[in-house]
Amino acid sequence: MTDGLSPLVLVALRMLVAAILISPFAIVLERNTRPKMTFPIFAKIVLLSLFEPVLSQNLYYTGMKYTTATYTVAMCNILPAMAFIMAWIFGLEIVKISKVHSQAKILGTIVAVGGAMIMTFVKGSLLELPWTNGRTGVHNKSGSDMQDTDLIKGAVMIIAGCFFWSCFIILQAFILKSYPSELSLTALVCTLSSVEGVILAFAVERGNTKIWSIFNPDVKLLAGMVSCTAYFIMGWLMKKRGPVFVSSFNPLGMVIIAVLSSFLLAEKLFLGRVIGATVIVIGLYMILWGKSKERRCSKSQNSEDAGAQNGQQMGIMNGDIETPSHESSVTVDNRQRPEEDSI
Repeated sequence: MTDGLSPLVLVALRMLVAAILISPFAIVLERNTRPKMTFPIFAKIVLLSLFEPVLSQNLYYTGMKYTTATYTVAMCNILPAMAFIMAWIFGLEIVKISKVHSQAKILGTIVAVGGAMIMTFVKGSLLELPWTNGRTGVHNKSGSDMQDTDLIKGAVMIIAGCFFWSCFIILQAFILKSYPSELSLTALVCTLSSVEGVILAFAVERGNTKIWSIFNPDVKLLAGMVSCTAYFIMGWLMKKRGPVFVSSFNPLGMVIIAVLSSFLLAEKLFLGRVIGATVIVIGLYMILWGKSKERRCSKSQNSEDAGAQNGQQMGIMNGDIETPSHESSVTVDNRQRPEEDSI
């Protein structure tokens, strides 16, 4: 985008590449297992592709242009909290405050978001690493550059993008219940979002044809591969573990960025980032422990309910067998007594 590429064009073209890459796999691998497409499901998928990537990514990239990359990544770590609250509201996540596993999930979400904030705003002392000595790092905007950007407008756009991203996660969880084909759903989302992205780009950037001339096929191919792979993995995990489990890994991106930027870009690593990364790992562990504990409790509860139900059914069956025989004997005796009296 520093070369003049519009975020609208970037989103539209990367999703077009993603649709081309993932569609053949969906057509071949799920040709016998793909459920029937209905109009309500198709309408939900259209809305799903509008949430992410069309609205979410465009707001994300535009907010990044108003602020900085670090600021944008830090703001996006509110996603787990948003997704957790929305999943709680729509009944996708069961929260019982008195239960330990629910407390672990709530506290883990807060800790993970807090760790991401520490990584961004707590600098600390410089850590001298062997692989960064003597290398020139890649620098982003400085503090003086931040004063020239509209932070309020950028923050509002980033928060709105996170909201639509959360809507995407929640709606995808609902769609997978009635359309449980991850590859086909990913292909449809990529195809529809590319069409919607192109329409939006032409509508917003009408008359500006220069934005389409800046085309780097290597970047689009890589972005498309990442997009289709990410959507497929998200859909698969969503069906297995739920939306909160998927969104809880979002703050882990800051840890990965810190490590890779230190190795590949020779960026300096500070103590605040290490502390923040440690806090994020602790928060994620708490969330995963809570989810694991919840699954074990759910399985044990289901087994107990099944055992009680089977015992009740056996009792009813035994009662049905014994009661009629007893009643029939009494009835027979009562019927035989008048005959004996008459005789």
